[in-house]
Amino acid sequence: MAVLIAGLILFLGVHSVRIFADDWRSAQIGRMGPKAWKGAYTVASLIGFALIIWGYGLARQTPIVLYTTPTWARHSAALLTLASFILITAAYVPETRIKARVGHPMVAGVKVWAFAHLLANGNLADVILFGSFLLWAIFNYSAALRRDRAANVGYVIGPMSRDVTAVAIGTVAWVVFTFWLHRWLIGVQPLP
Repeated sequence: MAVLIAGLILFLGVHSVRIFADDWRSAQIGRMGPKAWKGAYTVASLIGFALIIWGYGLARQTPIVLYTTPTWARHSAALLTLASFILITAAYVPETRIKARVGHPMVAGVKVWAFAHLLANGNLADVILFGSFLLWAIFNYSAALRRDRAANVGYVIGPMSRDVTAVAIGTVAWVVFTFWLHRWLIGVQPLP
């Protein structure tokens, strides 16, 4: 469990600098330059992510059950992850109504993804992993909305085809991940 927690602290810590120390972040970017900052950020993120994967794999070998989940929770989680895939995709498709409405669909997608996994998984490692991501996403989303309000950020809305594209790509990605990649990468088949 220590490896998982260390990975979460490093990965989410790096991704929390803008939430809790935006002035320090700006000073470091000014001192180091944007490329060096992005390089250090990327290296720390990759190390943290690798530790999360390794630590979660270790923790799953000796699971500690905190709660059991009914079948409906797993099905609900599958639908929620579909929404998260669409939200995350909308972050990369320009000028969607989804992005204009949500503001930060990537972070909102992480919130939905983490909540869905907490709903469907009751082991201690799951609660630590997905609970950490959920808390991070809640704080990050709130901070991002405050920054947007302070900067008076507005979003351009393009044609409806942009939203259709985000929904279509997100749905296809969800189908591929849910029915094939999740089992191959994680070892669990979310839906039969």
